[in-house]
Amino acid sequence: MRILVSLGNTALLRRHEHISRAGLRQRITEVAGHLAGAVMAGHHLVITFGDAAQLGLLGLQTLNSPREALMPLDVLQAQAVGWLGYELELAVRNALPEGALVVSMVTQTLVDTRDHAFHGRGVPVGPVFDKPTAERLAAELGWTIGQAGNGWCRFVPSPKPVDIIEVDSIRRLANTGVTVICGGGGGVPVRRDTECRLHGVEAVVDKDAAGALLAERIDADFFLMLSDLGGLYLDFGGEEQRLIATVGPRDLAAHLKDFPEWTLRPKAHAAFSFVQATGEPAAIGKPEDLAEILAGRRGTLVSAESGRISFHDRSYDEVLS
Repeated sequence: MRILVSLGNTALLRRHEHISRAGLRQRITEVAGHLAGAVMAGHHLVITFGDAAQLGLLGLQTLNSPREALMPLDVLQAQAVGWLGYELELAVRNALPEGALVVSMVTQTLVDTRDHAFHGRGVPVGPVFDKPTAERLAAELGWTIGQAGNGWCRFVPSPKPVDIIEVDSIRRLANTGVTVICGGGGGVPVRRDTECRLHGVEAVVDKDAAGALLAERIDADFFLMLSDLGGLYLDFGGEEQRLIATVGPRDLAAHLKDFPEWTLRPKAHAAFSFVQATGEPAAIGKPEDLAEILAGRRGTLVSAESGRISFHDRSYDEVLS
């Protein structure tokens, strides 16, 4: 089975954990073991990943450089993607038998500059500052800033992905049995000019939306999103939260606005999009549950064949709370 695996930011860096080389490498090694297990079970993987924390760190580091040396956001994204792609390839290679075929690549995601996202507030990206520092950087660098949690940071557009520039190469590699690591951070956003030349864009693409599009374009049999959450919850964070076991696209569509905007809703949208477009299933769960998710015993399964929405029993729900 060909599986597109999307590793969320919290799959590679635990929530509220600060980046350290040792901690990041340890976590990636753990996740790579689960991925390698799926490969050795006979599945063919194409792996994408989030890079928000790493992008924020690189953004903070580059701000300490001379202003003429500051890198634009698309270059910083390429740097973050290259860093994490290397770490993932290293760990997956080490977890597989010698001679296994693994490749990581920086990929570009085509966006439409007419997308309404370029006229909205955008989404937070990069390091978080106190308000005076953020206002000073906004005046100096022309940023749009806004409040994010307890701090202030840069906001940039988050347009919908239109195409994956390297999709044909990814498909060819996957067809020959290569485990491909690509699409990091939703891909580096690019636009085409009137002569069809590509240019970087100061924006970010939602990694799950890009993952759903890539899964569709490479004819994936299964789209799997992994993070530190056990799946999709109704009443998330409340005393009566319920972990969805199975749901069809129709019922999922009816509940999209019930999921938290910055955590579960993008995954629900991506799962819905993939299932609607292909008729193939999608799932959401934890990296350590990967084998159990594929067996239908963990996480949330979104399937065109599912009937009414069903929930995991309370004991499992409590374990994942």
